[in-house]
Amino acid sequence: MTSFLTVGIRTRIIHAGDDLVEALLGGILQTDAGCFAEGDIVVLAESAVATSEGRIVCLDTVRPGQESVRLGERHGIDPRLVEVVKRESDEIVGGIPGHLLCMKGGTLLPNAGVDASNAPPGCVVLLPKDPDRSARTIREEIGSRTGTRVGVIIADSRTHAMRSGCSGVAIGCSGLPSVIDVRGRSDLFGRPLEVTRQALADNIASAAEIVRGEADESTPAALIRGLGIPIGDYEGVESIAAEDCLFMGLLARREKG
Repeated sequence: MTSFLTVGIRTRIIHAGDDLVEALLGGILQTDAGCFAEGDIVVLAESAVATSEGRIVCLDTVRPGQESVRLGERHGIDPRLVEVVKRESDEIVGGIPGHLLCMKGGTLLPNAGVDASNAPPGCVVLLPKDPDRSARTIREEIGSRTGTRVGVIIADSRTHAMRSGCSGVAIGCSGLPSVIDVRGRSDLFGRPLEVTRQALADNIASAAEIVRGEADESTPAALIRGLGIPIGDYEGVESIAAEDCLFMGLLARREKG
């Protein structure tokens, strides 16, 4: 019988410039896992990764432009925050009170991932500049220091259309495929699957949310062991174009209509 283990990894508070892998190695010693092992999957909060990389902005240093002031007044957002969000966004597609809906790196997310949660007072944390590269660097460093091959996922929490609450989503991935294509396999009645692709990294990121926490747990990482997923030279989170997305495609067609 396969044995599964999912544990949260507590660390000290992470600051800019900290050695995140060192913090993880210290934290794993205090868990039931004891150490990293071959085939483990490590899920890291994007805020911890971004903070260690120095991706922190103090709002007192930001001077908003006229457009940021206008958007801030319209949506009830600090115009300094709007200015940071604009800089981080590829495109702003809309907004609601308190949030701007943005396109960034091929995905749709509120405030371009800019977040005041788990940030020093008066500051906000940006997303890692290149989450896939960050995941690869952390994976390689864990391998170098422990001699084990692990997969690394950098995760964020997101809301989903017509659902209450947040779940995990992978924004960076290294060492395992982010998506598994099961098209061509048969269902229970022998019919071939035509569109099914399993969002592996997102599913793992969501599972990790249960033990990782989003508040003051000081648990920025989770270890998942026993899934039997081969660790290899897989890199990156797979995304699709906006026009191929069910939700974005529908909105685009309505606008044209």
